Amino acid sequence: MYRSDRVGTGAWRPTMLFPTVDFAIFFTVVFTVSWLLVDNSFLRIIPYEIQGTVSAFLRSRFQWRKIFLILASYFFYGYWNWKFMFLLLACSVGNYLFGLALGRDYPDRTRRIILTSAVTWNLAILGFFKYFGFFVSSFNNLLTVLRLDAHMPLLDIILPVGISFFTFQAMSYVIDVYRRDTPYARSLLDVLLYISFFPQLVAGPIVRARDFIPQLQRDPDPSRIAAARAFLLIMAGLFKKVIVANYIATELVDPVFEDPLAFSSPEVLLAVYGYAVQIYCDFAAYSEIAIGVAALMGYHYPDNFNNPYRAQSLRDFWRRWHISLSTWLRDYLFISLGGSRHGKWQTYRNIAITMVLGGLWHGASWNFVLWGALHGFGLTVERIFADIFGTRKKAVFLQVISVIVVFHFVCLGWVFFRARSFALAIEYLRALGNVHVASTLLTPFVIALLVIGIGMHFMPPQPGIWARRSFSRLPALVQGIILALLLLALSAFGSEGVAPFIYFRF
Repeated sequence: MYRSDRVGTGAWRPTMLFPTVDFAIFFTVVFTVSWLLVDNSFLRIIPYEIQGTVSAFLRSRFQWRKIFLILASYFFYGYWNWKFMFLLLACSVGNYLFGLALGRDYPDRTRRIILTSAVTWNLAILGFFKYFGFFVSSFNNLLTVLRLDAHMPLLDIILPVGISFFTFQAMSYVIDVYRRDTPYARSLLDVLLYISFFPQLVAGPIVRARDFIPQLQRDPDPSRIAAARAFLLIMAGLFKKVIVANYIATELVDPVFEDPLAFSSPEVLLAVYGYAVQIYCDFAAYSEIAIGVAALMGYHYPDNFNNPYRAQSLRDFWRRWHISLSTWLRDYLFISLGGSRHGKWQTYRNIAITMVLGGLWHGASWNFVLWGALHGFGLTVERIFADIFGTRKKAVFLQVISVIVVFHFVCLGWVFFRARSFALAIEYLRALGNVHVASTLLTPFVIALLVIGIGMHFMPPQPGIWARRSFSRLPALVQGIILALLLLALSAFGSEGVAPFIYFRF
């Protein structure tokens, strides 16, 4: 199981990964049973005389499909470590109760106290498991610098998979109920399923309650499932993860970031580009598979990526990258700090604070804080120039230059994001001057993967639209056969084993 590098040590044992036989079996069972519960096909085994009574009993009182999906989701999470199912349950029940309290007609002061308690509850869960070791280590280092002979004990705390995602999702629910942007959920089942639903549970996207809970108020219609879109998303995600992300990681990124001074300048530079491709293909793959799997279950999730490396500004980049997190930070942190309502300098401050905390959300390390601060600095500088000179439509040449500059700024940030320590990140930047070291990793295969990974951001939309329409016209059986053939091909040509998704550890 994964233990945070900053909290403890240990080997990573992943939860149930999407591109594995285990998940294929799990999803086949869940998909089949959940849809049988929708149309009550299982009632055929019950004597005809009591089918009507049983059907009404199951539908009106117990909502067995929700119960089944909750149990399946907890099994999915408990497959990694069954003990942390109780943490997930405590988080869900706690936020359900806070939502009930916020739904009552209390005075504003009382509602603010309830909201503060709810946010504190979620941050306490996240802070203890993810940041306790980081803050204790930082405090002990400060004591050492001050030459004080005292230290706080450092606990070996296991970092629960996906804790950042489900706590943020839970907080969005209670904050939306407080703001009256969404009604509180009367059913505990709705909140349990909203927070634990297995497609997005461990690595997002962070789904808003107002987008998902209303879908639970009615049984999904199997005739309205966008199966073709779901299959294409799953196939695209599997290709990005199993072929592009995994091979770039093993053939280029991992060796160079482990010992950058041992490699040549071109290898060090291209490994940064490689990590930009790897983290995009890895995380976008998870999001696409999650969205596709949810669609097959009858639920709609919003897109989480939109060609981020074609962004012409950092602001544009964050509108395209990890959209569910960037909008979360905007709606619940930046706006709560005051947004841009109180003048320019307060706006710049709020941007910086939001991005620093967004960096810390990714991991308990000063590297992530610096990564967030770097993006906060870039966004602030952009905002200052926009305030001074305004925003104008750029000529095509300047648009190209903007894309190149933004991409390299993002890649600079990825160095600190990927490196295991700040010292190793500085060493990596120094290694860009290794002009006298021979290149050994830059094979045509690696170069081709880099071209594919970056080039897919600049593909025109028409071929994709044509492919979706053509695929959707095929019979469902043919679509399934094509998906099965792709799975076989990925199994044959993919690297041995499946590396955990990068965002599992956040």
